Amino acid sequence: MHNPHDPYIRVRGAREHNLKGADVDIPRDVLAVFTGVSGSGKSSLAFGTLYAEAQRRYFESVAPYARRLIHQIGAPAVGEISGLPPAVSLQQRRSAPTSRSSVGTVTALSNSLRMLFSRAGEYPPGARRLDSDAFSPNTAAGACPACHGLGQVHDTTEELLVPDPSLSVREGAVAAWPGAWQGKNLRDILEALGYDVDRPWRELPAEQREWILFTDEQPVVTVHPVRDADRIQRPYQGTYTSARRYVLKTFSDTKSATLRTKAERFLASRPCPVCGGSRLRPEALAVTFDGRTIAELAALPLADLAALPPGPTPTGRVLTEDLRARITPVVELGLGYLSLDRATPTLSAGELQRLRLATQLRSGLFGVVYVLDEPSAGLHPADTEALLTVLDRLKAAGNSVFVVEHHLEVVRRADWLVDVGPGAGEHGGRVLYSGPPAELASVEESATAAFLFDEAPGPARDVREPRGWLTVGPVTRHNLRGVTAEFPLGVFTAVTGVSGSGKSTLIGELAQDLAGVDRLVRVDQKPIGRTPRSNLATYTGLFDVVRKVFAGTEEAAARGYGAGRFSFNVSGGRCETCQGEGFVSVELLFLPSTYAPCPDCGGARYNPETLRVTYRGRTIAEVLDLTVEAAAEFFADVPAAARSLGALLDVGLGYLRLGQPATELSGGEAQRIKLASELQRGRRGHTLYLLDEPTSGLHPADVEVLMDRLDGLVDAGHTVVVVEHDMTVVAGADWVIDLGPGGGDRGGRIVAAGPPRRVARSADSATAPYLARVMS
Repeated sequence: MHNPHDPYIRVRGAREHNLKGADVDIPRDVLAVFTGVSGSGKSSLAFGTLYAEAQRRYFESVAPYARRLIHQIGAPAVGEISGLPPAVSLQQRRSAPTSRSSVGTVTALSNSLRMLFSRAGEYPPGARRLDSDAFSPNTAAGACPACHGLGQVHDTTEELLVPDPSLSVREGAVAAWPGAWQGKNLRDILEALGYDVDRPWRELPAEQREWILFTDEQPVVTVHPVRDADRIQRPYQGTYTSARRYVLKTFSDTKSATLRTKAERFLASRPCPVCGGSRLRPEALAVTFDGRTIAELAALPLADLAALPPGPTPTGRVLTEDLRARITPVVELGLGYLSLDRATPTLSAGELQRLRLATQLRSGLFGVVYVLDEPSAGLHPADTEALLTVLDRLKAAGNSVFVVEHHLEVVRRADWLVDVGPGAGEHGGRVLYSGPPAELASVEESATAAFLFDEAPGPARDVREPRGWLTVGPVTRHNLRGVTAEFPLGVFTAVTGVSGSGKSTLIGELAQDLAGVDRLVRVDQKPIGRTPRSNLATYTGLFDVVRKVFAGTEEAAARGYGAGRFSFNVSGGRCETCQGEGFVSVELLFLPSTYAPCPDCGGARYNPETLRVTYRGRTIAEVLDLTVEAAAEFFADVPAAARSLGALLDVGLGYLRLGQPATELSGGEAQRIKLASELQRGRRGHTLYLLDEPTSGLHPADVEVLMDRLDGLVDAGHTVVVVEHDMTVVAGADWVIDLGPGGGDRGGRIVAAGPPRRVARSADSATAPYLARVMS
C-alpha cells in the first residue's frame, strides 16, 4: 500500500514505446536529469509515461466530459505510478505559425503593457480613456481596419503578374491566372471583350494592360469558343476576373496549400500605409507613455523595456514595476534581445521553450513536477549558466524539475540522474541507473558515463587549409550593421556567439549565386511535416520503393493491386475512418486538441484487405513500424531501399521507425532526416552545406557519429558551415567565426575569426573561455 509520506515517485512496469517494463524511483523536490543516447527511451519515460499519467489523472479529476475523452486519448503503458504530483510539460514542439502570435502574447507581457497604457498612458486633450483591448492588434477594438491588425498589406504589381512581357495573353503572359480550362476561359472572355490576345504583352497600350490586370469590374459576356473537330462547344456566359482580383481571392479563400503557395508568388507585402506597420488604430497610437507609443515600446529589446521609468502617477509606478518583474526572468534566460512584437514563427524551438519557462517562474506554482525537454537547446554556454539558476529557483520554490537533457554542464548540476539505454530503439529501453550523478561512473553499460567523467581534451588534429574564400557582405540586416565575413572553402567552419548575436542572419546571406558556390544545400530544423501523415519514409522517398516492392508480390498481382494501393495518402488501400493518418484528432475544447489512435485500424493506417498482402511475412503496416536499423536488414537486398536506410544510419537515426509521424520528431531529428535525404543523392561538383545547430538534441555519443559524417563531406571536397553551441564541435572545426559580443543591439559584429586555438585566446569573445576550457 502506498505511503502518503513517501518522498519518491515510483514507476513500475513502464512499457511506453521501447521501454522494456522499466522500474524506477525518483525523489521529489530535486533537479532530476534523464540521460541516454538519442532514442534510448528517456523521453518515453519522462514525457510518454510520467507526464502522460499526470495529465490523465488531471482529466479524470475535471469532469465526466473529460473522462469520456481520456478513453480516446489512451493511458500510458505502465503498471503503476505512485507519489506523482500534478505536472507541467514544456516541450520543444513548435506552435502552429501564426502572424498574430508574438513574444508578447506567449509571455502575456503584452497584457501588462496594454494595461499600463490603458490606466496610466498620456491621452490627448479631450480623448476618452481606452480599455486595454483597444491597444491589442488582435481585437476588433484595437486592430487597424486597413490591415486587420496584421501590419502588412498584400498587393501585386505588373512585374509579378507578367514575368515575361514578350508573350501574348494567349501564350500565357498573365502567369498568375490558373491553368487548364479556367485560364483558357479568361483568355476567351478577354477576346470576346475585344482585346488582342495574340499581340505581345509589352505592345498592348498601358491602359489596356492596367485594366486586364487590376480592374475591379466583372463584366459578363457571351463567349463563342473555337470549335474543336471532335466535339461541339456551345456559346456560354463568361464572367471576367482581373489577375489581381483572382490572386487576392485565391490567397485569402483557398483551402488548398498548393494554390495558396502559388498565389503567394504573385504577391508582395509591404507595411500598411494607414498604421505604418504598427497594426493599431489611430486612437491607440495617440496615447503615449514616457513620450512613446505602445508600438514603439513593443519594438524595444526587452532588456531596454525593463528600464522604462515609472511615470508620475501611483498607478503608473505599480504597473511599470509589475511589467519589470515579469520581464526579469526572460532577460535572465538570455532572451533580453527579443522584443514584444517579435513574431513567434521567427523564434527557434529553444527560444520558445525558454519564454514559456520564464512565464512559469511568475506563476508561483508549488508542489508540481516540471517536465522539460532539453531546455539548453540553442543556448550558448554563457546562457546555460543563467538557465541553471532559473531551474534552481523553480526547485527552491517547492517543485520537482525533471529535465531530458544532453548538455553535460546541466547533467553535472543534477541532484539525481536517470540514465536510460544502453543503445537506441530496440537496444535501449532499460533504466541503467537511477541515483546521484557521481555513482554513474561505475555503470559500464552507460554511454553517458564515458563522457560525463572524461574531461580530457580530444586529440590535437591538424587544421585543414582552405582552397579559396567566399566573401559575404557588407550585410545590414536585423542586428548586423555593415558586417563583411569571409568563409573558407573546402573546410569545416563553425559560426558561434551568444543567443541573438546574429549567427543565423549571417549564414542566411550565403546564397547560391555567390562566386565560388556551385551548389548550396541548406539543412534547417523546420519540421518535415505538420501532421501524422508526413513521416520519415515519405520524406526520404523510401516509401515509393517500399510500395513498389509490395506491388511486386504475387498476392498483390493476383488481387490487381498496384503501388498506389499501398499508399495511405489516397483512397483505395487506406483506412477511411482516419483517412490513412492512423490517428484521429480529439478536440478537447478547454485544452489544445490532441491525436489518438484510430478506433478502426488501431493506428495501422490501412484497411483489412490491403493488410492481407505480405512481403517476407510482414504487412505494409508492420514494415512501417520497423526501425531504420531493422529495416536495413530486412531490405538489405533491395538496393534503392538500402541506400536510403544507409544514409539514415550514417547520421545516427537507426532508432526511428519508418512510419514515425513528423509530429513526433524533434527539430534536430528533422534536420538529420533532411541531411540523410541529401546524402543519398549523387553529389555533383562542390557543394556548400549550411546547418543550423546540427547537434541539437544529440547525446555526445551521437555527436561523434554525426561529426564523422560531416568531416567525410569535407574530406570529399565539399564545404560545411554550421551554427553551433557545442564547444567540442567548435574545437574540431577548421575555422571559427564568432559573433557578439552580446545579443540583439549588443551583438551583430564579428568579434573573432580564425582557427579554434586563435579564437580561444580572444579577449573580447564570450565564446573564448568555454572553447579554451575544452581545448586545454
